[in-house]
Amino acid sequence: MAPGNNGFDVRLPNEQAVLARMRGTQDRIADAITTFAGTMQFVYIHAAWFTVWIACNEGLFGHSAVWDPYPFGLLTMIVSLEAIFLSTFVMVSQNRQAMREKVRADLDFETNIRSEVGSAHIGHALGVDPTQVEQEVQTLLAQNQAKMSGTEQSSP
Repeated sequence: MAPGNNGFDVRLPNEQAVLARMRGTQDRIADAITTFAGTMQFVYIHAAWFTVWIACNEGLFGHSAVWDPYPFGLLTMIVSLEAIFLSTFVMVSQNRQAMREKVRADLDFETNIRSEVGSAHIGHALGVDPTQVEQEVQTLLAQNQAKMSGTEQSSP
């Protein structure tokens, strides 16, 4: 417990610590593959691989180097399988991103609630009328909404 807060530990959990606890080995592998697949190095490796594959199978290095003649059926199958797996890894990573956003939203909500309760206590101690504050907040929110929607009326 943190000292000076009457025995209560009111600190919020660290977002990164929460996410790290949720992340397993399979998630780390999927994220690593997705991260690598989104780089130019991945593109260069594939361009080189396709170039060598096609060059070999067109007989540029001799007929003994040909193992997948035109129309490159084996290459087509490998590339199709790779696309299936990469799209699955991307979906797994997107699901994890959605989970991260949910954790962030939950922690933000908890922070907002703590701030609101703390502000209410401070306002009460200072003798501030919460009804008056809420009316001012609603007025400001309405004005801001009008500005954002372009329906703001000019002041006289």
